[in-house]
Amino acid sequence: MYDFTYWNKQYIGGEWIDGSSPTRYENVNPYNGETLSTLQLANRDDIARAYEKAKQSQKAWEQLNPYNRAMVMEKAAALMVERADELIEILIAESGSTRIKASIEAKSAFSMLKEAAKYPFQMNTTVHPSFVVGKENRVYCKPHGVVGIISPSNFPFILSLRAVAPALATGNGVVLKPDSQTYISGGLFLAKLFEDAGLPKGVFNVVVGEIEEIGDIFIEHPVPRLISFTGSTETGRHIAQICGKHLKRLHLELGGNNPFIVLEDANIEKAVQAAVFGAFLHQGQICMSINRIIVHKSRYEEFIRLFAEKVKKLKVGNPAEPDTFIGPLINKNAVPRVLSLIEDAVQQGCRLILEGKAYDQFLEPYILADVRNDMKIAQTELFAPVACILPVESEEEAIEIANDNSYGLSSAVFSGSIEHGVRVAQRIQAGMVHVNDQTVNDEPNIPFGGEKASGYGRFGGNWGLGEFTTTKWVSVQNEPRTFPF
Repeated sequence: MYDFTYWNKQYIGGEWIDGSSPTRYENVNPYNGETLSTLQLANRDDIARAYEKAKQSQKAWEQLNPYNRAMVMEKAAALMVERADELIEILIAESGSTRIKASIEAKSAFSMLKEAAKYPFQMNTTVHPSFVVGKENRVYCKPHGVVGIISPSNFPFILSLRAVAPALATGNGVVLKPDSQTYISGGLFLAKLFEDAGLPKGVFNVVVGEIEEIGDIFIEHPVPRLISFTGSTETGRHIAQICGKHLKRLHLELGGNNPFIVLEDANIEKAVQAAVFGAFLHQGQICMSINRIIVHKSRYEEFIRLFAEKVKKLKVGNPAEPDTFIGPLINKNAVPRVLSLIEDAVQQGCRLILEGKAYDQFLEPYILADVRNDMKIAQTELFAPVACILPVESEEEAIEIANDNSYGLSSAVFSGSIEHGVRVAQRIQAGMVHVNDQTVNDEPNIPFGGEKASGYGRFGGNWGLGEFTTTKWVSVQNEPRTFPF
């Protein structure tokens, strides 16, 4: 039996300490309601202390030889391989992740850390000519200084790591605030990983606090020059307003309402397989989950029949069992919220193809057909195991409906012709489009991010390097310059 009580401290200045808040937080298993651990929460003073510690240690970390910074990332990657099974157990118990989903998350970590290990060697200095005689222009790639990172509960480890690793690798100090519901997998496990990998004390800090007590101090504090936030669009807008007021740089990966288009020439069986995975992985609690399945009318009833057959076979229950595909939702508030949307859709004329049962924190799969794009259920990021299927008369209508939404994160197109699918993909207003695949994809060397209300900025590869660094122009006048006076 895994001992979760180990994870009961904040991580500030390289020390494992109690938070200063009078409030103790209970970390509860969403499957069985068991208390895993309790933690004394951080208050505003703890957040200020974490930022000051990051600031004090950052300069020495930045000036360290790039090989040394890369070695820390490489060591963390090696430790991640050794501790993957431990992380999987934590994710299952803390976030309700099925073993399938938790394994995907744990295995992705190694490649993300290996990609980050390249960054210290890619912070190049370039030299450019000048129209001024005797001058050379040098452009340096520099860290911001200190970065504040806020991460969510759905893919807690990966969505923290993908910001923390590049920020550290490029020489920044970091303060991470994970979601309280997943503070172990989203924060403290990561702190222990980097501590054991040899990261100097103070460079990385983890604070767990509730917004009711800490307010906006995590964003407003003068030390961080960049805030990286992954979460809801509503919260992202609030953070953007604060960062605008304080002229801080901001990196946002927000919500999604992701379309999955099935064209007339698509292989329906393959499209169904992909759609089931993309709609129901982690109970649909993924920003990239399929929200709207848009199917050409000539293939519509065929798709619905095959889709329902596969969804009925998905096992719902204990996420620790290897064949379970759908586990509990992250908290009790999610179930009545989603049921209300489903009831509203049915009252407006949607066909209920599959009606799941709701109990405790579980919601069995729902399938709704004949959904219209103007319905609330079609315009809402559901974050639940609910599939909405919309019929269209033509390819043009499919593209129009896909774009008729405020979000623009991920999307997918199924076509019998790859290039036909690519042409349609080019017309979809989203940061990521996948041809003949589902919408849930992430690779560490590829730009990940959205458009419109899904945020701005990119993780991954050279694009991620650019987010966590800034450029400095230093001109050098090698020969005396003549001035007109």
